[in-house]
Amino acid sequence: MTQDADVTVVSDMIERAFNRGDLSAVDDLLLPASTDHQEAPGVNFPQHLKQVVTMLRTAFPDLHFEIKHLMSSGDIVAMHSVMTGTHLGPMRDLPPTQRRVHVRHMHFVRVEQGRGAELWHVWDTASMMRQLTGPAPTP
Repeated sequence: MTQDADVTVVSDMIERAFNRGDLSAVDDLLLPASTDHQEAPGVNFPQHLKQVVTMLRTAFPDLHFEIKHLMSSGDIVAMHSVMTGTHLGPMRDLPPTQRRVHVRHMHFVRVEQGRGAELWHVWDTASMMRQLTGPAPTP
């Protein structure tokens, strides 16, 4: 695959799965044995990702990821994105707060045979929780 095609794999996953809620994107764009290096060993990453997408889209029905930077080197694609949404549904033990969030993410995806094979990611969960549970923003 070309580096452009590898970048498309990652951007398609964001658009289809996260922005549209199309869980078939996970099966189309990840290898069945793909790995998320931030999860515990033995976690089925494609299945877990479907659960994460469902949880986020339930909590934030207007969920949107905006890709700020997307580039590749070799078989690794790097992405900086910002997740926004309004917390209108439950998220784990947190009831809806009606607040908007703006959360930065960094992802590194190794692409193999036109599908995601490995993921390393960081996202600012502390900032998200402050936005959801901290003092209400002043107008």
